[in-house]
Amino acid sequence: MRDLYTRFASGVLFPLHELAKGHRTVAARRELERTQWLAPDDLAEYQCQRLARFMTDAYARVPYVRRLFEHHGLTPADVQDLDGLRRLPLLDKPSIRAHTDDLKARDATGLARFNTGGSSGEPLVFYIGKERVAHDVAAKWRATRWWGVDIGDREIVVWGSPIELGAQDRVRVLRDALLRTRLLPAFELSPRNLARFIDGIRRFRPRMLFGYPSSLALIAAHAEQSGVRLDQLGTRVAFVTSERLYEHQRETIERVFGCPVANGYGGRDAGFIAHACPQGRLHITAEDIIVEILDASGRPLPAGQTGEIVVTHLATADFPFIRYRTGDVGALDPEPCPCGRSLPVLGRLEGRTTDFIVAADGTVMHGLALIYVLRDMPVIDQFKIVQESLARTRVLVTAATTLPAATRAEIAAQFRRRLGAGVDISIEQLAAIPRERSGKYRYVVSQVPAPVGAPTTQITEQA
Repeated sequence: MRDLYTRFASGVLFPLHELAKGHRTVAARRELERTQWLAPDDLAEYQCQRLARFMTDAYARVPYVRRLFEHHGLTPADVQDLDGLRRLPLLDKPSIRAHTDDLKARDATGLARFNTGGSSGEPLVFYIGKERVAHDVAAKWRATRWWGVDIGDREIVVWGSPIELGAQDRVRVLRDALLRTRLLPAFELSPRNLARFIDGIRRFRPRMLFGYPSSLALIAAHAEQSGVRLDQLGTRVAFVTSERLYEHQRETIERVFGCPVANGYGGRDAGFIAHACPQGRLHITAEDIIVEILDASGRPLPAGQTGEIVVTHLATADFPFIRYRTGDVGALDPEPCPCGRSLPVLGRLEGRTTDFIVAADGTVMHGLALIYVLRDMPVIDQFKIVQESLARTRVLVTAATTLPAATRAEIAAQFRRRLGAGVDISIEQLAAIPRERSGKYRYVVSQVPAPVGAPTTQITEQA
């Protein structure tokens, strides 16, 4: 049951805030809450109508799209459904970098410059307009309400994006205070700060949490080790996103905070793609986003089979993402969700292609195959695995004491058993493992391309 202030914040304060920014967020959210209950065939028809309008608009306004259509002998009338969409080529990050200006609609106004974190070494710069922002915020808002919480409920946000942290001016601080949101910087999770953050969480008694799974799991683990109870604060749900959610992280967060974890999937570039409902299924925001699962040759895969996630965002043609390669790996679920929403379900989300490791003989395996080796060693506090080439892998670890020679030998032996007997395993003990520039934490980074759709070893994730 929402309290009076939450009703005021979600029904008056936040709508006024969005209206002042020129965002149609409230109307978009109301439409999304209607369409989620459409029959599957009606939702598919709704999506095709959105696609047809989007393509007509993009063809008329975006130089890159018009040239693309003309090069392939197409008109907007040829791209009215998924089969028509697949007549267009895939859009990747190098193409966006090469055609950034021509991807802007000629009459677009109010475009804001954004960029991805650049974990691969080169950030992607792109632009987003107000309509796209409104739809992405509306999709997140809808998913928040699935869990019985709303804007205005007390919220702790553990985040690290320089975009968010750089915006903490007086207006932003006032807005967050009015909406009862408190930000904890994910860059600053030292033991000293963790104790301070935990104390602040206990006093604030958040109704919901939002952040990176690694950060929330670290806070939870520190509280548990310190004997601090966080499961009696009235927290209803912990929303996690932006990193792969590992099962041991989910279990730690749920155990310590006494609430379920709701996974979310999306990105600043691709948009708010999917979010878990209380049944635990990841629903795709199908009204705004078309998701394709493709094999290594770009062919569509049936539901249940794993491939690369490719998205088309239908909200606006101001800076269109059409058949955009996310670099993520997943599968559609062939079964509908028992919650009754007709939104399609992302059955598996394996992570980024860089989360996969390639053995010397070409075998592709998920990074979990190596993560388990380190996670089962009590002496190791934190770790990061960097595969630099087929011949060399670096293992970064932190530990309270000097890592014993026997432990180093065991790590090297276990890794070579999986990667190949001749692989150089470099083990480096550090005082702290740096996070990505965005504040994210990645257990595995491979600089060896793993072909999407290639055979992989089967890893069953266990606690």
